[in-house]
Amino acid sequence: MPAPATDSVLPALEEVRAALSTVDDPELHRPITELGMVADVQVDPAGVVDVTVLLTIAGCPMQDTITRDVTRAVSPLGGVSAVRVHLGVMTSEQRSALTTKVRGTTGAAPTIPFNDPGSLTRVIAVASGKGGVGKSSVTVNLAAAMAADGLSVGVLDADVHGFSVPRLLGVTGRPTRVDSMMLPPSGHGVRVVSIGMFVQGNEAVAWRGPMLHRALQQFASEVHWGDLDVLLLDLPPGTGDIAISVSQLLPTAEVLVVTTPQVAAAEVAERAGSVAAHTDQRVVGVVENMSWLELPDGQRMEVFGAGGGAAVASSLSRRLGTDVPLLGRVPLDVTLREGGDAGTPVVLSHPDAPASVALRDIARGLVRRPRGLAGRKLGVSVA
Repeated sequence: MPAPATDSVLPALEEVRAALSTVDDPELHRPITELGMVADVQVDPAGVVDVTVLLTIAGCPMQDTITRDVTRAVSPLGGVSAVRVHLGVMTSEQRSALTTKVRGTTGAAPTIPFNDPGSLTRVIAVASGKGGVGKSSVTVNLAAAMAADGLSVGVLDADVHGFSVPRLLGVTGRPTRVDSMMLPPSGHGVRVVSIGMFVQGNEAVAWRGPMLHRALQQFASEVHWGDLDVLLLDLPPGTGDIAISVSQLLPTAEVLVVTTPQVAAAEVAERAGSVAAHTDQRVVGVVENMSWLELPDGQRMEVFGAGGGAAVASSLSRRLGTDVPLLGRVPLDVTLREGGDAGTPVVLSHPDAPASVALRDIARGLVRRPRGLAGRKLGVSVA
């Protein structure tokens, strides 16, 4: 039996509900009161508060987090001696109402929210001409750096055949499905979806064009990404099906090209960026990875040569008729590789490492570049 409340005044139900309104669902990122998840609140004479919370699905992976957050929110109220959280499960009708509330549509087929003229989400497709240039490592570190700066960030792992983003971000969970809507898991504050979350073990994905297009379409439309500031897409290397599908499904996406200093790699990277000339997408810049190795005596060894990133930026600027900047050069760094293997991006695990400093500068340079207002509704009408 809990001890009687030491405060003579018990908390009012309105106070408890106000405290609960500060608790966000960890997957939907909206208050549980707003989502209709709080089914009942009771306060007994001893100051024990009983809160019944309806989970979206049975066995919800976030139930412990919800229980903890509800307890933390209600416990400090005056007159509360204990908090007991009871978990139930929504009915199909309640889940349907929640899906409608979140999506803002009723019975309509899922659409891609980033194509809405009013969307403020920056969509950046990270591309490379060939594999092995560190494109995925660059993607997850840029995402983690942006999230650490307070932005709402998502990563869509579009490299269906060579998926690696879940490991690089330390994400082991799967999306939670609520009716036709998927809620993405998070790693280091970054929301993530990858085909790797749907295969058994290290099973290979042997899909051709139409299946790849459909997978990308589902990830963009059926996943509830929430109100993102930036969505990064980790594209497969080259100029194949996924690159074309991105231009069709996410026509406002900008392209970020990753290369190494090596001349051969730079020539191939240029082709990846030049696809934008055919798809009417903007190339936001070039990142040169593995630029040098810093030796113990402070000297720099240019293992893969020099100048590839600048050459790609210059060539794409001429080809596309617009300024394509070299956004930064990232040195070879053992801590970057170690962070990827451990699932902790180097910008978080070793924030002062040379690679971390370079990647954070690139991330901040990207988000400082403004988006145009073309095609966006301004809410102005003629009197």
